[in-house]
Amino acid sequence: MLTLLDPADPASFPPVDQALTEPDGLLAVGGDLSSNRLLNAYRHGIFPWYNHGEPILWWSPDPRLVLFPERLKVSRSLRKTLKKKDYTVTLDRAFSHVVDACAAPRKREKGTWIIPEMKYAYIRLYQQGYAHSVESWYQEQLVGGLYGVAIGKVFYGESMFHRRTDASKVAFVTLVKLLQSWGYGLIDCQVRTNHLVSLGAEEIPRRRFVRLLDDLCPTPCAETAWRN
Repeated sequence: MLTLLDPADPASFPPVDQALTEPDGLLAVGGDLSSNRLLNAYRHGIFPWYNHGEPILWWSPDPRLVLFPERLKVSRSLRKTLKKKDYTVTLDRAFSHVVDACAAPRKREKGTWIIPEMKYAYIRLYQQGYAHSVESWYQEQLVGGLYGVAIGKVFYGESMFHRRTDASKVAFVTLVKLLQSWGYGLIDCQVRTNHLVSLGAEEIPRRRFVRLLDDLCPTPCAETAWRN
């Protein structure tokens, strides 16, 4: 049985170990996308994902794909791209444009999970200083990037896009190195993709992931550079 969330209580999530195994990680349904509920969800290893016309679905898969910043892998070809410095990388300069680009349907996909309600929810988090974007520019054109949510020493990656080869990878590598320098201990990548595994992401048990959140989320980090 799935838990039906109380719209009036942003803390009304069940324990993540009650999530279904099929579909993997489905935990609860309903509620809303208020900032308080979203932050509470992330803090406990839960994220929203649903399609247009569906109720809000909340997930906490097991295992969890994460990247420890110090374990970042940069391939030889990507190193060459970084050395060329063809891309200019910025932080929080075009948040809504990055979300729009991430929301655009991908090849062989008809729709997108980043529906307007989701977009507006993350824009609110951005305005409150919790959500952030990283942008790759080529000749003053936005060609790649990603966005996510930061709590304490954890960055929760949400989505990325690219319009030129390696544009999103350059943004991601730049972000990881910055997060490491700021003292972040963990990047949440949610579910396994070969793309992220190639960059050093690894799967860990959900139980360990939640313990890491308990250690890392309460501790503030130096984030003054985000909007400089």
